[in-house]
Amino acid sequence: MTTTNNTQNGGVSDLHPVSECDEEALVLGLDGGTTSTICVCMPFFPICNHHLPVPLPVLGRAIAGCSNHNSVGETLARDTLEQVMMEALSKSGAKKSAVKAVCLGVSGVNHPKDQERILNWLRDIFPRHVKLYVQNDAVAALASGSMGKLHGCVLIAGTGSIAYGFAEDGKEARAAGGGPVLGDWGSGYGIAAKALTAVVRAHDGRGPQTMLTDSILKLLRLSSPDELIGWTYADPSWARIAALVPEVVSCAEAGDGVANEILNYAVAELALTVKAVVQRLGLSREDGRGQFPVVLVGGVLVSNKNWDIGQKVVDCLMKTYPGAFPVRPKVEPAVGAALLACNFLMKEKERNGVIV
Repeated sequence: MTTTNNTQNGGVSDLHPVSECDEEALVLGLDGGTTSTICVCMPFFPICNHHLPVPLPVLGRAIAGCSNHNSVGETLARDTLEQVMMEALSKSGAKKSAVKAVCLGVSGVNHPKDQERILNWLRDIFPRHVKLYVQNDAVAALASGSMGKLHGCVLIAGTGSIAYGFAEDGKEARAAGGGPVLGDWGSGYGIAAKALTAVVRAHDGRGPQTMLTDSILKLLRLSSPDELIGWTYADPSWARIAALVPEVVSCAEAGDGVANEILNYAVAELALTVKAVVQRLGLSREDGRGQFPVVLVGGVLVSNKNWDIGQKVVDCLMKTYPGAFPVRPKVEPAVGAALLACNFLMKEKERNGVIV
């Protein structure tokens, strides 16, 4: 985790006691993915008190486009982050001075240099008293399932895919998350790209015929697989390709062998991604029976009528780790990020002798 006090000297003097009843104390939580960026404004809650209200009060919520600097460049990414945070704050009716902490979970944060880059952006936006935390978006997704606690593993499979986990001692590990070029083949993009490839292979005689051909051509209003070349390269954005995943699922549910093979491959890849994290963190203990949550997030893992990718991944994992248990979050990752802001701020105050 990277954190900063928004001052040059970062002293404890900027910290003020925050009570659970302090209506002035707010936090911002942001989930920035490849497809969209969501920010929520919430009251500060001491996580350790276990008295979180149900439902959690979201005072303001805003949504914008992609904020991954690897996808859209630094200028647009920064503008998007600032826009969505200020809009959420505006909708809450509060002032910047009421914000005590901000936690951003942003895709493309893969290195301390990425964190420091975003922290530098934030220092220009918020008053000096605001505590700032920057994480990969997978950490916010994990917190959405654990309600602000960091333990277990999260599997995100949307446009992209990643697994991220924390052991009880704070050790963390990740697997995948580098984008389709670097092998996120269990992602929505990976599934859809394989489907497009299968259609082209069937058309030119390199592969078996598949229902995917008629299904995808009909959806895209194309008359021939030859036209897929122009359609694909006119805008090869990851989200645009990944939007074809429901067609693959529908064809698999209808019994198409090629579509089923693509989805089974995705399940194996996603399970392998989680296993890599579990093994590195020792979440399953030496006997393989340690209990830990696997938080499932992303459109690829949403339950389908007959072909439930998320459940098949869980079934695969439980053959190796019987103590693993699936968690489908009841709140969105942006709320998870806000709860992390509460958690991080509370721990920081405790370290500095401030009673919460």
